[in-house]
Amino acid sequence: MNYRAVDTDAEYVARLDTGADWRAELESLADEVAADAAWFTALGAVQDAELWFYDQDECEYYPIEFDEPLEVASCVGNVSLLEDERFAHTHAVLSDPDGTTYAGHLNAATVWAGEVHMRVFEEGLEREYDETTELDLWL
Repeated sequence: MNYRAVDTDAEYVARLDTGADWRAELESLADEVAADAAWFTALGAVQDAELWFYDQDECEYYPIEFDEPLEVASCVGNVSLLEDERFAHTHAVLSDPDGTTYAGHLNAATVWAGEVHMRVFEEGLEREYDETTELDLWL
């Protein structure tokens, strides 16, 4: 296990713009506040979405696409640097009108309404390729 203590620099709340891309909005907020490392939580609703499932045997993401309105019951993630760009690693639990839930890595979604809380860390985090998982991980 890798770990380190983090100190927070600032906290922000934001409303995401209707019609914008959910993850791009998170990255835009991180750019606005110069967050090279942060933790966020969010909720709201989207008009469509693309979740990814990571197959651990094949070390490959597989998309799960939705072309319908969904509630964002929960959204969590972190911001770090990936190839010198701010990257919002975002996971979400989405629900349909029947209450059926879908979860995974949120690649893209069109915002209907979204509210986010972002806690920015004083020191940046940078993602690096991990040979075991074939993922870009931080620490």
